[in-house]
Amino acid sequence: MSEVAVTAPVGAPAARGPFALRGVLALVTVGSAVFLLLLYAIGAGWNGSAGRTATETADSNALNGFTALADLLERRGQEVIRTRGRLSAGIDEWDGNLLVITPGLGTDPAELGEVIEARRYQGPTVVILPKWVVVPVGEVEGEDVPDDWVRTLPGPAPEWFARVPEFAGMALAHGTSARWQGAGLRGAPANPKMVQALVNTTDKQLLPLVTDGEGDLLVGYWNRGGWHPALAALGGISFSRAEEDAQDADIYPLVIVAEPDLFNNSGMADRTRARAAVAVIEAAMDETAIEGADAMPIVFDSTIDGLGQGQNLLTLAFRPPFLAATLCLLVAMLVIGWRAFRRFGSPLAAPPAMALGKTQLASNGAALIQRARRWHLLGAPYAALVAGRIAAALQIRAGDEAAREAAIDAALDRQGHPGPRFAPTAESLRQARRLPDVLRGAAALRSIERTLTK
Repeated sequence: MSEVAVTAPVGAPAARGPFALRGVLALVTVGSAVFLLLLYAIGAGWNGSAGRTATETADSNALNGFTALADLLERRGQEVIRTRGRLSAGIDEWDGNLLVITPGLGTDPAELGEVIEARRYQGPTVVILPKWVVVPVGEVEGEDVPDDWVRTLPGPAPEWFARVPEFAGMALAHGTSARWQGAGLRGAPANPKMVQALVNTTDKQLLPLVTDGEGDLLVGYWNRGGWHPALAALGGISFSRAEEDAQDADIYPLVIVAEPDLFNNSGMADRTRARAAVAVIEAAMDETAIEGADAMPIVFDSTIDGLGQGQNLLTLAFRPPFLAATLCLLVAMLVIGWRAFRRFGSPLAAPPAMALGKTQLASNGAALIQRARRWHLLGAPYAALVAGRIAAALQIRAGDEAAREAAIDAALDRQGHPGPRFAPTAESLRQARRLPDVLRGAAALRSIERTLTK
């Protein structure tokens, strides 16, 4: 039986899909554009609050703002950073910096307590408590004045203060005082009729730095079992040998400022108050620097006061200069998606569950040191390793450690190197106890090594 070929009639139209090609392309294009616009709006924070401001921040020129303090610290050579990145979502980002927190009357106590506790082993923290309430001048005076004019009025003690675990048992009190003293200085308050002080601090390790005429605490630091010699010297506080032996050098201080008029723009109008504020901040960060390393940056936070702007990957991805990379990534995703339906070759074998080799051994050792927080064990071996490499490169045959380091310093002198010497830098690294100190010391030694061996 012969086969019969079945064919379509000549000239018959080809079968068509239910949707036109142009309609599908337009639908996909418009939908993708709207979706990308939605993602960008979420990341950019298009929520109608772009014009909202607060006065108790380092960006505010109001009397209760802290622009003057930030500018003064910058003029003294300090690196000052003003951030609106969410602290509780990226606390590790500010590890090794001094953080200045200026909470307002509406601050979330849980978030503030979380940040304070996390900063215990990350860096010094200065918390400046609120005292004033800011209202538009037009609402108080009944006059037609510019919208950005405000007036400060005495406010109540923040309701959240007693709900912060670190402040439990303490209380804020308002009163009058004609003078203050501390940090080797004395002067008059910015508003003697409205002075805010901390009371009921007997059950806390809160040590006074600045007090009022009645002895109430205006500025103090919470020892928390840490070793803070600069703050102790500033406050004229001495410890016994047994107390110093029990103190932990890895714990950073928490400075609490109950009287904000010592630090805000109103307080900076007086030279003595400005000197006291700078002395407290610089004492809180004094013991962290080592020779040849940069000073600790000072971060002024605005998120606790309600001006947080989440710096997430979505926001950064759609801002220059990362926008071009994002577009390239989208194109690459389309290509990868197309290739996913056309697999080439057989699937790759799964890697072994346990990686082998020297790299994994080094990673395991580093993870153990990080988990145990024994940073001080890294300084001496690394200093000896760098000294050995430099000695081998310069053919220094001295076997004694001191002689070898002296020979390295002599080589630096012959080259006219203007930076720090090798011996004191290595000794600073060997004495380092905190991770930021170890990293700075290691970087300084590595810089010397590159100078001599390049």
